[in-house]
Amino acid sequence: MLKRAGYAVTVAMDGEEAIELLSREIFDLVITDLRMPKIDGMEVLKAVKSASPETVVLIITAFATADSAVEAMKQGAYDYLTKPFQVDEVQLIIRNALEKRRLTTENMLLKREMASQSSFAQLVGQSEAMQKVFDVVRKVADSKSNVLICGESGTGKELVARAIHYNSARSTLPFVAVNCSAVPETLLESELFGHMKGSFTGAISNKAGLFEIANGGTIFLDEIGDTTPTIQVKLLRVIQEREFRRVGGNQDIKVDVRVVAATNKDLERAVADGSFREDLYYRLDVIPIRLPPLRMRTGDIPLLVNHFLDRFSKESGKPKPVISPEAMHVLLEHEWRGNVRELENLIERVVAFSTEGPVTDAEVRGWLHRSTVQPQQPVMPMDLTDEGLDLEGLINGIEKDLLLKALERSKWVKNKAARMLRLNTRSFRYRLEKYAIKGGRD
Repeated sequence: MLKRAGYAVTVAMDGEEAIELLSREIFDLVITDLRMPKIDGMEVLKAVKSASPETVVLIITAFATADSAVEAMKQGAYDYLTKPFQVDEVQLIIRNALEKRRLTTENMLLKREMASQSSFAQLVGQSEAMQKVFDVVRKVADSKSNVLICGESGTGKELVARAIHYNSARSTLPFVAVNCSAVPETLLESELFGHMKGSFTGAISNKAGLFEIANGGTIFLDEIGDTTPTIQVKLLRVIQEREFRRVGGNQDIKVDVRVVAATNKDLERAVADGSFREDLYYRLDVIPIRLPPLRMRTGDIPLLVNHFLDRFSKESGKPKPVISPEAMHVLLEHEWRGNVRELENLIERVVAFSTEGPVTDAEVRGWLHRSTVQPQQPVMPMDLTDEGLDLEGLINGIEKDLLLKALERSKWVKNKAARMLRLNTRSFRYRLEKYAIKGGRD
């Protein structure tokens, strides 16, 4: 009956076999008779709720009593059916039970979404650099290809990943985000692939991994460059084969998940120095998206300021502050090392502390978080020691440092940076290529 209805069904001949199956697999729903040889249905129910609390359990019996019905519901049964029953009735109950489970999972994901304020509208920018990003997002959204988003911290990599998902055919299915650098390696494997009860200390029940939860949708692997070689091997397998095993499990699980990864690291360099697998890099970098830092799209700052003023004013119920021209000039001149996230935090402070009248430049300077710690300067050798020194390396280090400082002071306008260093454009570009310094504008 259930197979004809399209369900995948596993049959256990008695309670003992059922509990054995539950130790090896996670099921969406369990239907168990109450009276069975060796182990009865009530023990199966307890075993299910111990191993996999989210699994729905239906109890059926020809010996119904009020006490057993109450006990079953106390132990977490979804329903208690007495024989004989109508097939249509059972199918309806199963459909409703599975729908309830789906809604529970969806509700959990929605809470995550609300917490992260996901929306395509959160991507703000009219600059040419951001228009190129929007164009790529629109073109690749419906593709099945993996995407690798690169950019400094705070540039909005997760917002781009969400935009890709919510503009794709998978938009009604889960979007699951995981920060690979925020979870220790031992827990990250369990988080991504799930685990079976007893597979390690603390594994008190079976748990589905994020790849399973994201099945049909998109998984966003943030800070992929921080993963260890062990995790990289497992990610490579699930990306190549579309299957994996839970920690402590012995069955391969197939999934259909689109992978969008992001990093603030130079993965090409990581591949070159052996800290990131080359085969995994090429699997992820099918569609690369490079997000520009805020200092390279300062024309977007007024738009972003207005966007965040609107948002935080609505959230706090306060009037929208007015930014004076002098204050806006301070914002345009700031370095924004924390990129859009830093600007967002600043505007939240502006809304929180602003009173009557326009926001002044002095107020903005006061609210900006400027580092009080000066960067450590390299120790310059004043003499030649007996061990000698790496003259070429020393000169290269000084030259690269000055190139970067000139670019930062000129807000990455290359011609201006070249003039600061008394270099012509051709010589400046040669040095940028020599040290693999990318980005900036003429």
